[in-house]
Amino acid sequence: MEKNIIKELTVSAEKYNLLRLNDGTYTLAGISGPELDNANKFLVGIILRGLSIQTMRSYGFDLVLIFKWLAEEKKEFEKITQRDLLDLIAYQKNINTKPRSINRRLTTCESFFNFSYDKSIPRSPFVSMPASYYKGSGKDKHIGLFQLKRKSHLRLRVKVPKLLIDPLKISEINQFLKEVQRYRDIAVVLLMLSCGLRSCEVLSLKTEDLDLIRPQIRIKGKGNKERVLPLSEHLVSVLTNYLTLERPDGCDADEVLVILQGDRKGMPMTKSGLRSLFRHRRKKLNITNANPHSWRHAFATDMARIGVPLPVLQKMMGHEDYQSLLQYINLTMVDIMEEYQSAMLRLKGRYEYSTGETKNTV
Repeated sequence: MEKNIIKELTVSAEKYNLLRLNDGTYTLAGISGPELDNANKFLVGIILRGLSIQTMRSYGFDLVLIFKWLAEEKKEFEKITQRDLLDLIAYQKNINTKPRSINRRLTTCESFFNFSYDKSIPRSPFVSMPASYYKGSGKDKHIGLFQLKRKSHLRLRVKVPKLLIDPLKISEINQFLKEVQRYRDIAVVLLMLSCGLRSCEVLSLKTEDLDLIRPQIRIKGKGNKERVLPLSEHLVSVLTNYLTLERPDGCDADEVLVILQGDRKGMPMTKSGLRSLFRHRRKKLNITNANPHSWRHAFATDMARIGVPLPVLQKMMGHEDYQSLLQYINLTMVDIMEEYQSAMLRLKGRYEYSTGETKNTV
């Protein structure tokens, strides 16, 4: 069957490989046995539940790492306990895995264990679990109205530090844009900068999702969640020029963005192609943080800077939880100072105080 034709080797461990199939889905290959069979049933179940192929791919990567860890530590998956999960955390820290990725793989390990054996990973002594009161007195700290039921079993997780992401400066954005010549490449950058799209959303944009008359685009984001976004006049012009002047004649690819030259001309633009678009110019201009995702950050910061309400921005960014949105918004000290001085002018005269020399009012 065509589905069984391997299209791309994506990642490998000592005993297992994660392979991409012609239909775009993923499968694990390696030494046959119950673990391999269960892993592939687990991955198929992700698609059947309506989750995205990107989610399937992430779970596949996690399973390969987990199987590699089990092999190196000579552990049997069926016999692991919460104490073994501490070893998994230490294993990932030794290879410089980021906290969010560690927590995701802990979730994958727990979900796959439950899927395989219909039970949770057994608890064990000498494991430092989160305290049951770690979220406060039991009420939602944002709403403050509803009593939350305490969790009887908290999951083992590592602390994720709250990092401030330094957004691109306006001068850096303009400098970068001057280096982009093709309409296709300008469209890629502007879809991130003026619509806030993720790189995978840019690459998966279909011609049927593009409406230059209204003008708007339909985006299928994480978890196959759809949202509709308006297009700026300039972006409509760039996309029109790309479609009429650059996109190869007779191209029957469903994706909007395609390869423009070489043996694969007319094929969908790849992740490596998109990354190279940014990598070469980033090195040339010495703008170290001009990676694809930084343009999405720039979009969020710009929208917050001009006063777009957070609920609206949350919908535009495709976030289900506004807490995820807040990590993208990092206003500069100049923005903060401007808002502070503006607030002080509005409050002028409300309070009276003395400096010991002359009477002042604020």
